[in-house]
Amino acid sequence: MSDVPALRRGLAVLRLLATRPTGMSATLIARELSLPRSTVYHLLSELTEAGFAVHLPEERRYGLGVAAFELGSAYLRQDPLERLARPLLRRLADRSGFTVHLGVLHGAEALYIVKEQPARPQTLVTDVGVRLPAQLTASGRAMLAHLPAAQVRALLPTTFVDRTGRGPGNLPALRSLLSLERRRGWAVEDGYVTEGFASVACPVFDHNGRPTAAISLTLRHLCDPECDSEWPELAADVERAAVELTIRIGGRTR
Repeated sequence: MSDVPALRRGLAVLRLLATRPTGMSATLIARELSLPRSTVYHLLSELTEAGFAVHLPEERRYGLGVAAFELGSAYLRQDPLERLARPLLRRLADRSGFTVHLGVLHGAEALYIVKEQPARPQTLVTDVGVRLPAQLTASGRAMLAHLPAAQVRALLPTTFVDRTGRGPGNLPALRSLLSLERRRGWAVEDGYVTEGFASVACPVFDHNGRPTAAISLTLRHLCDPECDSEWPELAADVERAAVELTIRIGGRTR
């Protein structure tokens, strides 16, 4: 048990290095983690010997080593996000009676990687492997809402795709919508992608508090402002699943 604090500190060093692409000095690591420099040097020595960290002598900094890359690659090969999400999406689809998706950002598009349907499924344009303009989908905007404005601007094209005549048509309109959705914690699209269908989505966060995916629920729905009162209730159900998935992947809830 005496080794547990050292393990936790070593993992904290790795997590911190993962946030700095150019590496960090031991002094800065000690300051950021509030650890004695002697402890940090000892941890870095062990991590370097094991291949999880690498010393950059000319820059007097440390970065992630090959072993950290190998772990990350193994994580991706095992598809853990999909495997952890699927049972949650299955329960949400059964409970709500609507189709549920897990989506991730793929450049300027929302890419759907998991789909779970209720007992009586509906035909949708969204399916596993389908990509749609991120600014039109609830999944895409649920993630975009929690990215820096500069990153959103860099990701999206200068001309927005228009599928049904609804949804944000330019960057200023999108920024206004993202601001609202960031404050309330969920996004909704009503007929933006396919006429007669609507979706509600909530983000899933990684350990740095950045959006890594989004869970969405899609239902047949006619655009009617009088029906807007139902979105918060549906969003609350989706949010519970998103929070549970965030916890499952070791993410940071908000």
